[in-house]
Amino acid sequence: MEYQSIENYAVIGNMRTLALVGKGGSIDFFCFPEFDSPTVFAALLDPGKGGYFCIRPRLKGENTKQFYFPNTNVLLTRFLSDDGIAETTDAMPVVSERGPGQIIRKVKAIHGEIEFQMECLPRFDYAQEEHTTRFFEDKKTVIFQPKKGTCESIRLQSTISLEIRDGGASARFKLKPGEVAYFIFGSHDAEHEEEVVDVAQVEEALKTTIDYWREWISHSQYKGRWREIVDRSALLLKLLTSQQYGSIVAAPTFGLPELIGGERNWDYRYTWLRDSSFTLYALIRLGFTEEAGHFRRWLRSRFDFDSGNSPLQVLYKMDGTRRVPEVELPHLRGYRDSKPVRIGNAAFDQLQLDVYGEMFDAVYLSAKYGDALSHRGWLAMKRILRWLEKNWDQPDEGIWEVRGGRRHFLHSRLMCWVAFDRAIRLGEKRSLEGPFDWMYKTRDAIVEDIYANFWNEKLGAFTQYKGGETLDAAALLMPLMRFISPTDAQWLSTLEAIERELVVDTLVYRYRSSEQLEGLSGGQGSFTACSFWYIECLSRAHQVDKARLLFEKMLGYANHVGLYAEELGTSGEHLGNFPQALTHLSLISAATNLDRALSGVRQKAWG
Repeated sequence: MEYQSIENYAVIGNMRTLALVGKGGSIDFFCFPEFDSPTVFAALLDPGKGGYFCIRPRLKGENTKQFYFPNTNVLLTRFLSDDGIAETTDAMPVVSERGPGQIIRKVKAIHGEIEFQMECLPRFDYAQEEHTTRFFEDKKTVIFQPKKGTCESIRLQSTISLEIRDGGASARFKLKPGEVAYFIFGSHDAEHEEEVVDVAQVEEALKTTIDYWREWISHSQYKGRWREIVDRSALLLKLLTSQQYGSIVAAPTFGLPELIGGERNWDYRYTWLRDSSFTLYALIRLGFTEEAGHFRRWLRSRFDFDSGNSPLQVLYKMDGTRRVPEVELPHLRGYRDSKPVRIGNAAFDQLQLDVYGEMFDAVYLSAKYGDALSHRGWLAMKRILRWLEKNWDQPDEGIWEVRGGRRHFLHSRLMCWVAFDRAIRLGEKRSLEGPFDWMYKTRDAIVEDIYANFWNEKLGAFTQYKGGETLDAAALLMPLMRFISPTDAQWLSTLEAIERELVVDTLVYRYRSSEQLEGLSGGQGSFTACSFWYIECLSRAHQVDKARLLFEKMLGYANHVGLYAEELGTSGEHLGNFPQALTHLSLISAATNLDRALSGVRQKAWG
């Protein structure tokens, strides 16, 4: 088995976990039972050791098409050749928080009598734990049982006979036109382990799942241009939301490099306050407010634990666990030999002051468009702000989580300003308990600090950090956060500088790589979220035609099912963890703003 390119995958999920399904019919990445659980399949990171679940027809000269049933997260892979047509439908039923997790794979011959090959080779605990494989008498049910018991056992059910091979299950079978085979992979319920596949129940589960996604996306209030890609991005963001906890995962994968062969290989299967807050903003813009309420309830316990005592943590596990120590998995080759493969993320222990602004912005918007903030929640916010009042001017690791030492980053200053600004707006408009004078004083002090210490007259731009002469695409958030007018002369000068230094056509780099700054060697691709930030800045600056051209060119970099990884390489290949929430929420924001601009709709006064 060979490596498949990141962009050759689609995803299915149930808001507890998610699987990557390749165009060739192979599931090559799957953590079970949760997003941040150990992998069961990880061929994406090591085709030899990682494990996979592949079903494909044996056709000559086949052509493959892969797409989602409209307005759903149910996937169809179609194989076409002169020998016939075959299809595989893949889905993960959306279940209650106590329900089992399952992957349903439905295989059908459309034209011709077609032979299929199925191989299911699980490799538990990141391919570190051995397991036993046992059959039932009908040879249509297999139980995979990890020997150490650190991972859950898993059952594979089928409507055809299976064989055991290399610790996995395999089958070679033929289907005539119209015939169907089913495979169910997931939770092992010991009380019902011998039951056979109930085809009617499986079909009902598929129908229910399709109906769920179509009903959910039907509540989107977005009716503008590029609706299909906006809806796809919204469906993905919903997939990355934990049904059980209300938290939001930044990406469902780990170990996918920012540069092939490089060491920037991180684990994103956690809840970043920053990414989650931006996600809620994007969903609220589309009219989805329920998710904001769920996330705010998850935030409440973070407030109670952290507020006023210490800096807010940058990231958490989905259930709110604070520690996610970073370790390496040297036994895995890594995606196209990009090492090390890491799980966990040492950034949980970093100081990133910008998270306060993103989080307070999300709370503000949630209270504005959803349920009002409670008195207890407001007191917790004020305790947090009292800590920030004393610490906003500290150096930190910043939004890009550099490992070369702390600095006074512009973006961190900006978002500290956002924290106080949103708290003032929320408190005054909702008649919450004051006083507010200390908030005004701190907010104004941050404004003075930014203009005094981050504006570089020689460059004609706001710089990445105090005393530096480098640019950072994170500055693109300055007008988007409404710190500065998108037509202000200083901002337009900054935008022009960013275009000269960091923009290549429609691709935008975060900053020019520096080992001294980052503490890491090697380069990186262009950062796709920054491209959408750039486009939105152009739109807000009334450069609408240019913004539209670049936006529609960026849409051409999406993969075959409308998904994006974190970055794009110099040959247009997808890099970094996939699919990434930050990219898709930035796409939504750019699309909604640009659509309004093209329709001649003026921005509403912000309040």
